[in-house]
Amino acid sequence: MIMKTLIRIFRRERAIVDAVTENLAISVRGLRKAYGRTVAVDGLDLAIPRGEVFALLGPNGAGKTTTVEILEGFRRADGGEVRVLGTDPRNATPAWRSRVGIVLQSTGEFEELTVAEVVHHFARYYAGADDPDKVIDRVGLTEKRDARAEKLSGGQKRRLDVALGIIGRPELLFLDEPTTGFDPEARREFWGLIRDLAAAGTTILLTTHYLDEAEALADRVGVIARGRMVALATPAELGDRRNAMATVSWQGPNGPESERTNAPTAVVAALAERFGGEVPGLTVTRPTLEDVYLAMIDKNAISKEEAA
Repeated sequence: MIMKTLIRIFRRERAIVDAVTENLAISVRGLRKAYGRTVAVDGLDLAIPRGEVFALLGPNGAGKTTTVEILEGFRRADGGEVRVLGTDPRNATPAWRSRVGIVLQSTGEFEELTVAEVVHHFARYYAGADDPDKVIDRVGLTEKRDARAEKLSGGQKRRLDVALGIIGRPELLFLDEPTTGFDPEARREFWGLIRDLAAAGTTILLTTHYLDEAEALADRVGVIARGRMVALATPAELGDRRNAMATVSWQGPNGPESERTNAPTAVVAALAERFGGEVPGLTVTRPTLEDVYLAMIDKNAISKEEAA
């Protein structure tokens, strides 16, 4: 009787685990990768639910690129468990690859072909490919469809890279610094495309050095340092930003004044009473995502030096 009960409990717990895992586009446990004596990824854990936009942040050399390349199936892990769309990327099949879209930092292999030729050519690789002309329009290259790739600007080439990444209607899309070379207007137009893809159910893993991009697009952000995930939260909650001290600034009789406080509303109310209404030059600010990110990186850099 006891054995049967234990079996039922085990099966129930296993079913719960399987249900949770099924809802994950990416599941990583204890991921390790070393190059000789250099440990690039050191026991990293990560879980990304289907449909989420996840931004992976980290300085150069932190292990970010190695982690993403393992998830894409371009590198083999030394240890740990990795599942991407339910499959270990080491055992990737053509069917699995057709479900994954990858936008590398640069392709640059189609200089002699036109935009339309490149996108239509890649569409033939997928049984359920999207309409090439619609994809060209979605990435903002309709006016350049007959231009050779070598004649495109840096930002336009990135748009072409993205077109090739989404032509197969991927369930999961890897975007490696996708807006490099974009002007501010083009970046915001591209953000609209990412939001449309996410709204359609595409899971997106984004790497970027633009912190405003991560804040604008990501449901959650993860910060890697020294091969480990040192922070994981929504952009608003990373580093406990919501509860961080605010800086209230205003224009006083003798020049600019400011006060750091945990109760900015009370400070503003006192200033309003003091000035008899409107407070000249009033601003209330909290740490930005970039402030929090840089502080984390600095802290982990110090820890590394101390450990050495």
